[in-house]
Amino acid sequence: MFTEPKIAIVGSGSWATALAKILLNNVDRIGWYFRNPESIEQFKRFKHNPGYLRGVEFDIDRIDFYSDINKTFEEHDVLVLTIPSAFLDRSLSELNVEMTNKYVVSAIKGIIPEGNQIVGQYLNQKFKLPYERIGVIAGPCHAEEVALERLSYLTIACPDIRRARDFAFKMECPYIRSHVSDDIFGTEYASVLKNIIAIASGIVHGLRYGDNFQAVLIANAIQEIKRFVDKVHPITRDIKSSAYLGDLLVTAYSQFSRNRTFGTMIGKGYTTRTAQLEMHMVAEGYYATKSIHEINQEYKVNLPICETVYNILYEGENPAAEVRRLTEKLR
Repeated sequence: MFTEPKIAIVGSGSWATALAKILLNNVDRIGWYFRNPESIEQFKRFKHNPGYLRGVEFDIDRIDFYSDINKTFEEHDVLVLTIPSAFLDRSLSELNVEMTNKYVVSAIKGIIPEGNQIVGQYLNQKFKLPYERIGVIAGPCHAEEVALERLSYLTIACPDIRRARDFAFKMECPYIRSHVSDDIFGTEYASVLKNIIAIASGIVHGLRYGDNFQAVLIANAIQEIKRFVDKVHPITRDIKSSAYLGDLLVTAYSQFSRNRTFGTMIGKGYTTRTAQLEMHMVAEGYYATKSIHEINQEYKVNLPICETVYNILYEGENPAAEVRRLTEKLR
């Protein structure tokens, strides 16, 4: 007798909240892991996530809450990871559950700084999870627009297309369209790079460059992303599709983009530390900038925009001077 796989979300931020809202359109119940038990109690009391997207109300009778990471993994077949990449290794450090029969879907869009690994590589190497059991959720999709039920598109990537289709079907609802791909490496690396580009977009906005230059920046950025993903994982892919170009555009331009917001603060003169403290949320691109710089020491791909952001964030270079140098490299 066939039984539906049990799905749990691991993480409690805005994207986790948006994914819970989407999934509950199609499944009877979900598990949901919160690191802080107090947040669970507040959620049960007020029927919404106390920290994020508080306007989204949930039927809590359809949610099994967990604050034990091992129990969450033990009792579910599909785990959707939403913990920021900078904290993922620490969050899973106590995990001792057999993983090889699980399907783990990354909704993280970041890189693990401890080993400069995308999430798929990390899961494969640390937990021996086969790539065929690893999925990636690619955008373009902001949690805030999901909360407002504005039409959005997602790509579910997995080398096992059947698994990708099964999960994509569970994401379909009146305001979500889903597609599938087998490119877990390209979609993950593209999502990492677009966060760095979004910081660049914010920096130039903070420096009062206009829309004309922003257009040139993004036109060059998609070429930069293509050069890198083609070098790291050379397969046939359409870089103009929504999982790549679309995700870049929304992250670089949207008012909801935390990476663009972070970059804007840097461009206006905030220090990196001050910008991080004032945002109260993680800008994944900050950590990704250093990791991609280090990874690219091996591949030596021409990444002028990413290197400009690295020089500003990690080498202490003046943003205005660095962007002026960048303008001479763009076409």
